[in-house]
Amino acid sequence: MKTVYLAGPDVFFPDSDTRRNRLLKLCRNNGFVGVYPGDNDINPPEAKMIREANMKMIINADCICANLNPFRGFEPDSGTVFEVGFATALGKTVVGYTNDTRPMIERLRAYQSLSERQMTDKDGLMVENFGLPNNLMFGHIVLARTAEEAIERLKTSQPEHSE
Repeated sequence: MKTVYLAGPDVFFPDSDTRRNRLLKLCRNNGFVGVYPGDNDINPPEAKMIREANMKMIINADCICANLNPFRGFEPDSGTVFEVGFATALGKTVVGYTNDTRPMIERLRAYQSLSERQMTDKDGLMVENFGLPNNLMFGHIVLARTAEEAIERLKTSQPEHSE
């Protein structure tokens, strides 16, 4: 059975256990073994040890399901974005999901109350406009709106190899 690393900020939510159980059940029901980053038993918790344990889980996983919903602001959780990049560099199949798949420029305009024609954010910084929901470096892996859709996509996905 293939192993899916369940990347995302779900471990930070008050209902982390409920989220964990739902994701693990979703994996089981679709023929996968889910691994959840919060399952590392590191006591006392130390940042370096948690990071290394999560990276080892990614190395040992067959594929990654990444929760890229906005977290603490406009963008996805930075730790999850790191995990996506790390897994991609290892040649793993990564499928991300977000509940808002509008192009980044549209999302930012709404988030910062910008005009429909504005191409810069409130700080005057250019916003890329490639029709992707996130930065071009990983926006292409956002293939689903929910974890359920992402797991379904993982059933038929092949690893992406960079050239």
